[in-house]
Amino acid sequence: MTECCQPVPMEFTAEEELEIEHLKMHKQDLLDDIQKLKMAIENVMADIQDFESTEESKLIERGKQLSRGKKKFNMDPKKGVNYLVENKLLDWTPQVVAEFLYKQDGLNKTAIGDFLGEREEIHLQILKAFVELHEFSDLNLVQALRQFLWSFRLPGEAQKIDRMMEAFATRYCDCNANVFQSTDTCYILSFAIIMLNTSLHNPNVKDKTTLERFISMNRGINNGEDLPNDLLTKLYDSIRSEPFKIPEDDGNDLTHTFFNPDREGWLLKLGGRVKTWKRRWFILTDNCLYYFEYTTDKEPRGIIPLENLCVREVACPRKPYCLELYNPNSKGQKIKACKTETDGRVVVGKHQSYMISAATAEERDDWIESVRASITKDPFYDLVSVRKRKVINKATQD
Repeated sequence: MTECCQPVPMEFTAEEELEIEHLKMHKQDLLDDIQKLKMAIENVMADIQDFESTEESKLIERGKQLSRGKKKFNMDPKKGVNYLVENKLLDWTPQVVAEFLYKQDGLNKTAIGDFLGEREEIHLQILKAFVELHEFSDLNLVQALRQFLWSFRLPGEAQKIDRMMEAFATRYCDCNANVFQSTDTCYILSFAIIMLNTSLHNPNVKDKTTLERFISMNRGINNGEDLPNDLLTKLYDSIRSEPFKIPEDDGNDLTHTFFNPDREGWLLKLGGRVKTWKRRWFILTDNCLYYFEYTTDKEPRGIIPLENLCVREVACPRKPYCLELYNPNSKGQKIKACKTETDGRVVVGKHQSYMISAATAEERDDWIESVRASITKDPFYDLVSVRKRKVINKATQD
């Protein structure tokens, strides 16, 4: 019975045997091809991984270069831009550079303002492109100024301020053709608003500008005619209720102090206790000289009140172009000043005089002049006075 259940061996014809052999050979060829494809795929994947790794490395390196470039820019705007251009991270064209300054994170707003204010033709084109990135249509002048002054910090040099505010006035009038009779009107009123902001919100200003005085100081600026009182009232109320937000404002009153300083720039300072020269960023404002380690620092490393001090040109054997801050009435005594130690402690300064070195004789002389005039000097008033005379004279001639 068991023998009846055993399978009967299959017998193939010679042709079938040959076909089976062919199938086996074909199967082996397919298996070989599959293996070759697997190896080829592995090689391709390896190449892709190598490519991605290389590209990732390039991106990482470019990211590092961009970060270095931005740090260089914050220390020295021109050198930073040159570095980025040399490493093909930035095209040296007005539009591209303007967009970089307007949109790139991590750029110091003081450095942006310093770079935009330069007088070379390429910088003027960059400034124009930068201002044109702002859309001022249907904004009143205070609203437009809030947007504009948030994108950088106005430098302290009058000529730079003049160029930047001229560009702003032109752009605003292009966007709002029927608001003012000329860009001069917009220019003058813009300065009046900025000065009003300082008057109303700087705690050091005791004599606050009233609405009546604000209206009076802007008489005749619209091609010899007065601007509507309701327009000036709205602008006044806007500033009184909300001061300008200053870039990098951390709520510290010092940010208001450093807004529109009399002068700022890099200088070398001789140490008080350790006689070494160190590069510091100096800001002159409100009858005080502040110095920082970096332009991005929120707090100054030192504060030198200029009250009772004098400044003069001095010869120094180790450094050229030196100036000295000294107290003519208290020779041999330490100047009343303070500095911040590396651990954050605020200590009394150790200087009997401050020795400072500039890069050029012209820069030294400019600093000496600025320090001497720091109590009363305000570049805004000079700029506005010149423009007002221009408007009034033109209206008289017409």
